[in-house]
Amino acid sequence: MEDLRPDAAAARAEASPDDLRRQLDEKQDQYLRALAEMDNMRRRAQRDREEQSRYANETLLRDLIPVVDNFDRALEAAKAAGAAPSVTDGVELIRRELLKALERHGVSRYSAVGTRFDPTRHEAIARVVSAEATPDTVLHETAPGYLLHGRVLRPALVGVATAPDEDAA
Repeated sequence: MEDLRPDAAAARAEASPDDLRRQLDEKQDQYLRALAEMDNMRRRAQRDREEQSRYANETLLRDLIPVVDNFDRALEAAKAAGAAPSVTDGVELIRRELLKALERHGVSRYSAVGTRFDPTRHEAIARVVSAEATPDTVLHETAPGYLLHGRVLRPALVGVATAPDEDAA
């Protein structure tokens, strides 16, 4: 806040032009910094709104993933039991439609078999002792992983290779 007392006004009048220029430059700098901060806040708010709308249905999509898993299990069980082709074809059709609906909302499925174990994308549920496979390689997948616009929605549930001597230790 600026001092408006008469002695402050007199002090300002006695100030040299260089002092006044410096004060003006300081105020100009403060003004430009405030404008830049406001612009940054506006951009951050816009980015937050876009991200909010992009991931707003994440909970619903996360709840639908077990339904896809159950369709996969039902198909495997029906084929193993030798169910009528019309039944397995119907279940397969429903499963495909559900996967298409998920894809339209930004969900993509990924497989981890053969890749190096990545704790950000995989959840290890088993260690598999293997002399042939490179340690920390995903050997099998119990359930595929899902991404929502590139962000992990559910990690792939995997079995990871370990060296035989590692297991003994």
